[in-house]
Amino acid sequence: MSLFKKLVGKLLNQPDEDEEQDLIKLGDQLKNADLDYKFAQLFTYSGGFFNYCADEAEALQTLNHILKIEDVKSIFCWDHDLKNFLNVVKIPYTTDLELFNDCAFITCEYLIAYDGRIMLSHNSILHYHSSRLPEKIIIMANVSQIVTNLNDAMSKIKRNGNIRNLTSISGSNSKLDTPNKDNTKLFLLLLED
Repeated sequence: MSLFKKLVGKLLNQPDEDEEQDLIKLGDQLKNADLDYKFAQLFTYSGGFFNYCADEAEALQTLNHILKIEDVKSIFCWDHDLKNFLNVVKIPYTTDLELFNDCAFITCEYLIAYDGRIMLSHNSILHYHSSRLPEKIIIMANVSQIVTNLNDAMSKIKRNGNIRNLTSISGSNSKLDTPNKDNTKLFLLLLED
């Protein structure tokens, strides 16, 4: 790849062809692996922080650890079940996304094993665009939400109906659709069903 193409790619926030090829190569190497293992490998390869939690108690411990290490002061969280976690760890949160929120604690629709991406919708981020989310994002999901690829996810969404504003994100290398979001940290708490 020419130096000019690399420079333009960085300015436009496009992944290097080499990075993309490495992700594809890793995905091919893992094609016979279990879906959860494949997803975890590709998610962490793309810069995400993967945390497996056997139960809600372990998820609560992990959440509390992340919040302390990342020095989180205020969280955007509108999901009722997730707010219960935040009440236990006693951290301030808002149900509307505010400029002072330094973290988002959300759910997701599906975890896509093909490329380690996470599918979000209106159900997880309301009417906000993913680029408006804070630099730290913690997502809680269940193992049963892992699907093989985007086609599987879309098929399930069609069956469930009434899901809108779909988008997907991956680890910090995705930069959430905007060039100024290059410090994004994406944490996943994967809970056993």
